[in-house]
Amino acid sequence: MLLLFAVCGPATVVPGGFGLKPASWGRRAEVANDREPGDRSGSLALAMSATAFAGRRLHFIAIGGAGMSALALVARVLGAEVTGSDRAESSYLPRLRAVGIEPVIGHSPDGAPAGAEVVRATAVADDNPELAGARDSGARILHRADLLAEIAGLGRSIAVSGTHGKTTTAAMTTHALVEAARDPAYLIGGKLRSSGVNAAWGEGGWMVVEADESDRSFLKLAPDVAVVTNAELDHHGTYRSIAELERAMARFAALAPVRIVWERLALELPSGGRTVTFGLGAGDLAAEEVELRPLGARFRLEGVPVELGVPGRHNVLNALAALAACREAGLELAEAAAALASFAGAARRFEPRGTTASGAEVYDDYAHHPTEVRATLEAARTLEARRLVACFQPHLYSRTRHLAREFGAALALADLVVVLEIYPSRERAEDYPGVSGRLVAAATADAAGGRAVYWTPRMADAEALLRRELRAGDVLLTLGAGDVDRLADALADEGRRGASGADLALVGASAASVPGPGP
Repeated sequence: MLLLFAVCGPATVVPGGFGLKPASWGRRAEVANDREPGDRSGSLALAMSATAFAGRRLHFIAIGGAGMSALALVARVLGAEVTGSDRAESSYLPRLRAVGIEPVIGHSPDGAPAGAEVVRATAVADDNPELAGARDSGARILHRADLLAEIAGLGRSIAVSGTHGKTTTAAMTTHALVEAARDPAYLIGGKLRSSGVNAAWGEGGWMVVEADESDRSFLKLAPDVAVVTNAELDHHGTYRSIAELERAMARFAALAPVRIVWERLALELPSGGRTVTFGLGAGDLAAEEVELRPLGARFRLEGVPVELGVPGRHNVLNALAALAACREAGLELAEAAAALASFAGAARRFEPRGTTASGAEVYDDYAHHPTEVRATLEAARTLEARRLVACFQPHLYSRTRHLAREFGAALALADLVVVLEIYPSRERAEDYPGVSGRLVAAATADAAGGRAVYWTPRMADAEALLRRELRAGDVLLTLGAGDVDRLADALADEGRRGASGADLALVGASAASVPGPGP
């Protein structure tokens, strides 16, 4: 089914290797261990920790997620025997298999090996048969954050949190430390495009981890440096108000002796420790002379020129936080800025996927909050495309119910919008009656000023529509934290193959039944 919202006039509905560093990263850190004996912060401590998990058996339920796969890979490097399962394939499973971890697809009550500690994520429901079976057998159950805290405790850690930008900021910090030959360990929520991995175990003495605020699990960490990129209400099942979220962010930041915080945040932090603020023209680290360019940006920081290969004002802020973190890890600002210049981005963050058969450029982004959607579309405007086309997949019924109007206002920045059905993740549709992606489509139509907005619940219909509509000079952005990136790949793959006439047939509706926008 396809519905077209408001081609003109008011809003109306018309039916219709891990552990295998790439060759280019072959430089090893030559870091002197000049710290006191027993100090966990040194490279010696990390080197000795290579057998820290020897003799442990760890079984990961939902091992195919970004964070869980990272933990599994590092745990294996640390000497643990690692097994795991997931309900379906994911892009992280091939890396696990490459190092000898063979995930089982599907969950069963006897899935966890005897004697194994079972690691779960918040997204794993309490009635998951494998989790229930492990609990009945008396197995020790660990939340993923408990294991992350154990690993982070093996060295000096930089923990990056925030509603938006934490993956990119953690990735920037990691990339700069790697390029500056500091050999960091890292566990982050997205693959570095330069390496293709989201976790590695280096022995340079510093570790970069992503700290998840969505379930308050970041409060289990005890980092040396805490980064808070921003705070905005997003996880409505965890926080009842922005004030409650800000209190949690302040508690997280207070866990570290050094806090790096966006200057616009008014977090109530204790007097002890040191706080470094960053911002655009404000804060302890202030970006000056900011220039946004297609697929990049440049600015000056304390007189040092900084060049970025990722677009958008939001990425300038992410870079400031990363540069501040790198300085705390011992890099001079000029050295960190030079290292950051080659940062190509993290997977699913304004990631180029290719070109369609008709010549439209395709990018994919993980944006799943109105602020992120708006920032990504604003960054895309620097490309000066003929048309900016957005295909959005809402993520979570709870988020959609609370933020549908805000999503609509953000998506209205595009020239043509396609909205898919909600990706439910851990939530159930029956718990949210009346909530669907149609709410976002209608809100977008209200804000779009007559531009075309399509409601296409099925991805196959959206693919057929976009094949027909996209032209040379257009830029398509697929947006969302679900599996909308499959659509980006399908359209880009079509461009690599070359499309046949049969490929252009609509799925589920005829072209004649769906009025389309003009050129």
